Amino acid sequence: AMALCLKQVFNKDKTFRPRKKFEPGTQRFELYKKAQASLKSGLDLKAVVQLPPGESINDWIAVHVVDFFNRINLIYGTMSEYCTERSCPIMSGGLKYEYRWQDDSKYKKPTKLSAPQYMCMLMDWIEMLINNEDIFPTRIGVPFPKQFQQVCTKILTRLFRVFVHVYIHHFDSIINMGAEAHVNTCYKHFYYFIREFSLIDHRELEPLVRMSQGWGG
Repeated sequence: AMALCLKQVFNKDKTFRPRKKFEPGTQRFELYKKAQASLKSGLDLKAVVQLPPGESINDWIAVHVVDFFNRINLIYGTMSEYCTERSCPIMSGGLKYEYRWQDDSKYKKPTKLSAPQYMCMLMDWIEMLINNEDIFPTRIGVPFPKQFQQVCTKILTRLFRVFVHVYIHHFDSIINMGAEAHVNTCYKHFYYFIREFSLIDHRELEPLVRMSQGWGG
């Protein structure tokens, strides 16, 4: 599975994973369109992330988790050729932070992985969760599970680590590709969203704290 996984990472068509789509006609699709429209209108990102009146918070969080997964996937996909077993033998954010992988199946204990392996495991794990109807129900009237926000916190905390790794280890590649403004906007949007709903423990944000100091919030 690992070899197949790595082949997917390094194929040149830039999408790291198939994107998860919102089904047209569903409430989520409408919410997604609403969120995208306000994003494109150039509104202040702090305003963009606020829960629209009358909408359910879990639906709003679900839409954003899936959208951030798609977008961060794409960002990592564009840099994946620079993130190799050789360049990044450890999944880290500089010398101070090292992230180990743990899941409920293959890796029961936190395990050292290279950055590309970690990314691969992470994207597969998130994809499995967001496609699981018991966790991310898509049918109208099916309630979210009690632990929904906890699951989202775990997903978003791990997605944040992708930003940490990409910013600290691959920033020169981002600049060379002319992707700096795009990555920064995505990170800012993500940051305001998790702050608005207190979805990530502030200690996890430490590696990029200098970047966001000037933004308030």
